Amino acid sequence: MNILITSAGRRVSLVRSFQTELKKLNPLGKVFATDADPIMSAACQIADGFFKVPYLDEPGYIDKLLKYCKTHDISLIIPTIDTELHDLAKYKERLKQEGISVVISSLDFISKCRDKRIIHRFFEEHNVNVAKEYAKEDYKLPLFIKPTDGSRSVDTYIIKSQEDLTEYHFSNEKLMFLEYLDHDEYDEYTCDLYYGKDHYLKCVVPRKRVEVRDGEVYKALTVRNILVPYLKKNLNFIDGAVGCLTAQFFLHKNDEQKIFAIEINPRFGGGYPLTYLSGANYSRWIIEEYMLDKSIAEQFDIWENNLLMIRYDDEILVHGYKG
Repeated sequence: MNILITSAGRRVSLVRSFQTELKKLNPLGKVFATDADPIMSAACQIADGFFKVPYLDEPGYIDKLLKYCKTHDISLIIPTIDTELHDLAKYKERLKQEGISVVISSLDFISKCRDKRIIHRFFEEHNVNVAKEYAKEDYKLPLFIKPTDGSRSVDTYIIKSQEDLTEYHFSNEKLMFLEYLDHDEYDEYTCDLYYGKDHYLKCVVPRKRVEVRDGEVYKALTVRNILVPYLKKNLNFIDGAVGCLTAQFFLHKNDEQKIFAIEINPRFGGGYPLTYLSGANYSRWIIEEYMLDKSIAEQFDIWENNLLMIRYDDEILVHGYKG
């Protein structure tokens, strides 16, 4: 019963959550980690073992991953970043034939999530509102501009005056001109959703984004609000969705009927540690589903409301490093 967390990077809390839950069920179980530069990865340093993998666009990534899993009796893989989801989903069946489960949604659903225009259509098909997209020759200020395939707030712009627009904004076909949702009027929430192997929603934990640093939540608050029954009603079943998904929403501060979906990332988000510590134990549920073949029941009320997370920087020391 060993687990591998790929592209571990700084996800120390995620690794520790799986270490804690796995050892409760099997004291000999280990949690390994991979990264393109594992010596510089804090999560790799606190894992039970780590190894270096090629970058995703280099040949041999899957073969090396498979070889390491077989060498270390790893039967479960947890992916963590957007760029690796497509390849891991593509090779999910090959890995399964080798006795290795990958907790990853279907290739079709992952492809929808990677394209912001397509995921907007997906939301609308499920009766979930999205911000209006303007044609570039017919728009209304203020605007929010973002790329169709972006992540971590890269290449995003808030446009409040005509002078803020440049030729780049108009010529780059990937950039979407969207209705601006003002933070003075809306609160932003990231919801951690857990989908079982049956693709049904088992839990929702809305996390209010209090402070964000470098695209990742730094301070956040669990809030049991309208988003829980709203998502249970409209996104109760998603074909191909499994494990932890993170979905972003804007909720009007004075009108709970005004809800706008932003995007879905079909993986663990950077703020998942708050969900875990609030009592929604997705780490354990994954182990139970994929390693012990247990079914997960709906658990919408299991987590602590109004739990505030305040993050801080810590140190990991690597002895004998020679560069």
